[in-house]
Amino acid sequence: MSFLPSADLKYLTTKGVRYEELVVGDQKAVIFMAWELEPGRFDHPLVDILVLLPSGYPDTGPDMFHTLPWLRLASVSRYPRAADQSTNFNGQSWQRWSRHNSDWRPGRDGIWTVVKRIEHAFEVAQA
Repeated sequence: MSFLPSADLKYLTTKGVRYEELVVGDQKAVIFMAWELEPGRFDHPLVDILVLLPSGYPDTGPDMFHTLPWLRLASVSRYPRAADQSTNFNGQSWQRWSRHNSDWRPGRDGIWTVVKRIEHAFEVAQA
């Protein structure tokens, strides 16, 4: 049974996003599977993306996202700014992308907002 709101499920299905929902202890999470990255931008072409959902989701938005494998910018072989720390989740050490979200709009934002913010973070990532 899904814990995501129906609008989130519809968006993910319509966009063909591969994802998995997990509950570990009291933490709900979504993992976007085999996310394709811009060719040549990072040191890996595909990544899994972990989004830890706050207990108030969807009225409260997620604060960060996390990746496996860890990503380095291909041009300089360095981690992107504010993406050099780890978060342990479900027995794995994920690369934490600290992208604080202070503009979440309850009742209007959802998983589509999270996806757009992740895409933007990958586009503008710098060392």
